[in-house]
Amino acid sequence: MYGTMVCNDPASLSDWFTMDVLIGSSPVIDIAAPHTQVCYRPMVAGKPGFFMLKRCFDIGLALLVLLLLLSWMTPLLSLLLYADSKGPVFFLQRRVGRGGRSFLCYKFRTMVVNRAADYQAACPGDKRITRVGAWLRNWHIDELPQFVNVLLGDMSVVGPRPHMYSDCRRFALLIPGYKLRNLVRPGITGLAQVKGFHGPVTDRRHAVLRYQWDLYYLRNASSRLDFMILIKTLIGGID
Repeated sequence: MYGTMVCNDPASLSDWFTMDVLIGSSPVIDIAAPHTQVCYRPMVAGKPGFFMLKRCFDIGLALLVLLLLLSWMTPLLSLLLYADSKGPVFFLQRRVGRGGRSFLCYKFRTMVVNRAADYQAACPGDKRITRVGAWLRNWHIDELPQFVNVLLGDMSVVGPRPHMYSDCRRFALLIPGYKLRNLVRPGITGLAQVKGFHGPVTDRRHAVLRYQWDLYYLRNASSRLDFMILIKTLIGGID
């Protein structure tokens, strides 16, 4: 149904960068294939130089964002959030990180305080989202505190997005090998996101295609691909 591809590169990075790869011809994996774990773990472990360079870049960019943006933006947004609704400035949530380890993910609060926030993702028209929160989400400003997670080593600037535990368990039941995406640090932005797969998952096809882009990133992880994803995020925006 979704095609099969073992361990050979389905498309060059230049092809991906110069033209929009259609979903129908996206690089896909036989998600039920027994070779999957054997294939991906050595690919990640075999790039120590890249991941060391990636970590240095993460630390440098995180420091710049914290000093140049969040240092003045946080007090200003705090006033707006307090004026708009009751609750803390930051929303802290347990997310799944590299190796399946748990970490506290930081975001600016965009919803009224509610008990369902840890297992029910926000959807379009969600009444829990505040007026300031809607603006923050529209411009993805609510994600900026995650640079604290990057500095702490919980996340990277680029990588598969971190899931809530409820979502991770749900997708793992639907898709064999789903937790392979946890082989690397989760990212603030990622290949799946710039390809349009972000926000709440609406059906299994959405989950599978997003997962396939995550696997494509694992197989082709490089400084060049990270740079392309950042450029797409900053200039082209998230589809």
